[in-house]
Amino acid sequence: MAQSVLQPARSARAWPLYLVVGLAGFVTTLDNTVVTVALPSIRDDLGASLAALEWVATGYIMTFAGLMLAGGRLADVHGRRRVLVAGLVTFTAASLGAGLATTIQLLVVARLVQGVGAALILPATLAVLAGKDGRQRSAGVAVWMASGAAALALGPVVGGYLSQHAHWTWVFLINVPIGAAVIALALAVVRESTETAATRVDVPGIVTSAVVLAAGTFTLIHGTEYGWTSPLIVATATACAVGAVAFVVVERRTAEPMVDLALFRARSFTGGVVAQVLWGLGVNGVFFYTAIFLQGVLGFSPTDSGVAFVPLAVLVVAVTPLVPFAERRLGPARTVASGLVLVAAGMAAVAFLGPGDGWGELLPAVCAIGVGSALTMPLGSAVLGAVPEGRAGVAGGVFTVGREISGLFGIAAIGVIVQGAPAFATGYSAGLLVAAGLVLVGALVSLVSLP
Repeated sequence: MAQSVLQPARSARAWPLYLVVGLAGFVTTLDNTVVTVALPSIRDDLGASLAALEWVATGYIMTFAGLMLAGGRLADVHGRRRVLVAGLVTFTAASLGAGLATTIQLLVVARLVQGVGAALILPATLAVLAGKDGRQRSAGVAVWMASGAAALALGPVVGGYLSQHAHWTWVFLINVPIGAAVIALALAVVRESTETAATRVDVPGIVTSAVVLAAGTFTLIHGTEYGWTSPLIVATATACAVGAVAFVVVERRTAEPMVDLALFRARSFTGGVVAQVLWGLGVNGVFFYTAIFLQGVLGFSPTDSGVAFVPLAVLVVAVTPLVPFAERRLGPARTVASGLVLVAAGMAAVAFLGPGDGWGELLPAVCAIGVGSALTMPLGSAVLGAVPEGRAGVAGGVFTVGREISGLFGIAAIGVIVQGAPAFATGYSAGLLVAAGLVLVGALVSLVSLP
């Protein structure tokens, strides 16, 4: 009886922490996509070139992805609360700088610094959940993943609304009050970590991982633009490959590696990361081209195209609180696999849409993707639960890097299919079916690897 009384109390006390995790995850993920709709306004206001606008859009992603493993390591060595707050301060200050920028050069610098802050924030937000009991950790990770999925879907909508009805600067300035509130809340409710598996920073590991991730990110973002055989792209791809070999050698030989490769011997850790990567390859790969499909093939207006993503975000948020009940009845493996099957089914349904179809045909597919994505929430908890608490920062970094990089790989891979087809609609449909197949493979991986 006492346990049933105390459990709700513990859950209630955890909600401020969930709020920190959710808001931090939301604003950092939102900045991946929120700026894209504002680029024309930035160009007109600051007289920016196309190349400069590309850096505004991609500079954040490059530093974000490139330093995320380093952020996880710093959280393990110096304390998760300390690194989380440092990241929030950096991100918020850079957002203010971006909103106040009077030249395109200042805006690009601010975006790069925003990415540094985000690289500290996201691994630390996952790591602060590692010390919680199983249910609280699962609930916290679900909030974290739901906030990221909602931000991904709402980014273009928020960016378009702020650019049209306020000013493009508010795309960045909106982060300032949110960031200040999260900093204050984090200082009040996040406890500093007491268990650590590392005592020093693995500088060679940080440098080689940053080279791998930054060079790989640049290659994937700009490969189509410059040409996959151009000297610049060949050079960055080579740097990524050489850096990857150097990273593995360094991590095997150092006494305290940044990423202990033995972590990948844990079936739940490796399976959870692989399933997350396959989900990202599929969903993010086609997400990039969906607005073009909605407007160019189905005849949606720009506003309707933005609104089409809202049901997905709403369902992810609405279904997430129900996921722990499904997880207790079905187990993590079957819950995640069921979600990935739903996502794949929704994507396959969209692949068969064409001119003349509208909301009635699109909405069921969008709902399936939203509900299915919510059911994948146990992935993060399974990854954290499979590693020692002292490695939670790096584990969170690996999981988050998988999510970010998989999206870029997906965009590049689906882009090859789209551009190689005789018509955009044909290529988009083929890309959707390939993406759905990848997500189904993720479902199989979940069934055999998760508990």
